[in-house]
Amino acid sequence: MSAGTEARPTSAGTYAPRPGAAPLPRMIAAQAALETKMLLRNGEQLLLTVVIPTLLLVLFSTVDIVDTGGGKAVDFLAPGVLALAVMSTAFTGQAIATGFERRYGVLKRLGTSPLPRWGLMAAKTLSVLVTEVLQVVLLTVIAFSLGWSPQGNPLAVLLLLILGTAAFSGLGLLMAGTLKAEATLAAANLVFLLLLVGGGVIVPLDKFPDAAQSVLGLLPISALSDGLRDVLQHGAGMPWGDLGILAVWAVVGLGAAGKFFRWE
Repeated sequence: MSAGTEARPTSAGTYAPRPGAAPLPRMIAAQAALETKMLLRNGEQLLLTVVIPTLLLVLFSTVDIVDTGGGKAVDFLAPGVLALAVMSTAFTGQAIATGFERRYGVLKRLGTSPLPRWGLMAAKTLSVLVTEVLQVVLLTVIAFSLGWSPQGNPLAVLLLLILGTAAFSGLGLLMAGTLKAEATLAAANLVFLLLLVGGGVIVPLDKFPDAAQSVLGLLPISALSDGLRDVLQHGAGMPWGDLGILAVWAVVGLGAAGKFFRWE
């Protein structure tokens, strides 16, 4: 029954509209819309999801600061910045927001509503996906204006983005559900900065020592940025190796989040 609508008896024991919870898909959609609005209205989240990726793309594409190899800088940078956008929303933004919702008791109260807990997590996931679509559209338009010339299989790009979202979402929820809110805030931002530098987003992995490359290449941000770069810059087919790494991170992250997440 919607707010402000009074149930009126039409006959003995019968009410119209009928009291009760809305259908589950409608509840999930409403919660997802609310989550998206809250995310986009949050200044810190907007900085992470829109401002920083956009500034990095424009700055490093127009100013010769980092050696990105042969070809146009934007062709190297655009895939990495798309990967960064996924990480900023699915991991950093979601971890911080969920951590403080848990601290203030919001999750506990929502857990007692007609919306089941798995439905709440589904709504958060939908919110992340909607935000990522907006990010990808914005960054793609900016990259095209800078002379980006993408190629490759769109299906491979879609699979990489989906698995990358699942991997980072699981890790973000795991952090938010096990650490205190302040610790989540500090850790999520620190991980964001470390992976920005060492995840192949701006600086190519081949600029690091050989021993470090083998370790950094197993990180989800490296797999996502390298996979997107192989497809969009070099026109490769399915990057099965990078997809496999992301799939492992997704299974481990989501599985651990489901097992260890604390609602209070």
